[in-house]
Amino acid sequence: MVTRDGRRVTITDVASHAQVSTTAVSKVLRNAYGVSEAMRVKVQAAIDELGYRPHAAARAMRGRTFTIGVLLPHIRNPFFADIVEALAAQIAGAGYQAIIVQGGGTDPTAERRAIDALVDRQVDGMLAVAPVITRKELEGIGRGTPTVVLGRHDRSTVYDSVLDDDEVGAELVVEHLIGLGHRRIAHISQKDNVPARPAALLQTVRARTYERVMAEHGLAEHIAVAATSYTEEGGYLGTRELLAREPCPTAIFAGADQAAFGALAAVNEAGLAVPADISVAGYDNSRLTAMAHVSLTSVDQDGATMGQTAGRLLLERVQGRTSAVRFSVTPTLVARRSTAPPPAG
Repeated sequence: MVTRDGRRVTITDVASHAQVSTTAVSKVLRNAYGVSEAMRVKVQAAIDELGYRPHAAARAMRGRTFTIGVLLPHIRNPFFADIVEALAAQIAGAGYQAIIVQGGGTDPTAERRAIDALVDRQVDGMLAVAPVITRKELEGIGRGTPTVVLGRHDRSTVYDSVLDDDEVGAELVVEHLIGLGHRRIAHISQKDNVPARPAALLQTVRARTYERVMAEHGLAEHIAVAATSYTEEGGYLGTRELLAREPCPTAIFAGADQAAFGALAAVNEAGLAVPADISVAGYDNSRLTAMAHVSLTSVDQDGATMGQTAGRLLLERVQGRTSAVRFSVTPTLVARRSTAPPPAG
């Protein structure tokens, strides 16, 4: 069907006629998960009235776009740079480029919009880093676009998984602090903007492992968790909350390096010293942790290996592999000057 001025009816025409976004029309056309029945009826009515048909010939001529979409929670975490850099190097040899979008951190709605933007640009594959949408939604995406999910602990036969053994990593940190003599060890976790706290999310695994190890050492009464966010602001606010409690912790395990950086600032602002008064440890071993004026004890989950592996798996998916692969990295602890025995008394 063509318009009155002789043009072929486009998806933009359908969106305008239905008074919805082109993204909404695209989701209806590809039967994406999460489209309401009312939206589906509204868009389908516009399609029928205008006689719109997807341009199959154009799609066939296009073929591959030689692009890989990368969904990040946000772009402030230096650890993500290690992942993306390694992925980009892996896919470059096959002529692919990475397109990066920001998902909104803990906001599932913002994350869905970012994913839709990648799908609408017809990327050949997608890497979703620590996504917070449901597994059912991820599988819906994976059925239409080759997908690798990084950082989630759920299992799927539809998409590939690359993850860190967060239970081992969190255990290494807490055991390290207990071994130094700490008993009042607190934890900064991430509060998620989701109806339920899925066990598959890495922050859930790290927080639960902290609580388990503390209990196993008879320190359950000293469990203290500040649920903020894995950001510098979250670490700062979480540490201020923990320092206001009685008794005050002698060590803080932040679930991510960025949160640990905020914790360092809060401890310093309170007139205390690291590690003389309070030890601080993070998770990720991002490049800033090794700087002399930071020297942060952290868990190394080898972001370069994770990114490289994700790139390889995506290329295999694009080339036709359908069986699911699950790749796990075993973390190590890198002890630096930010942790030491607690002050006497």
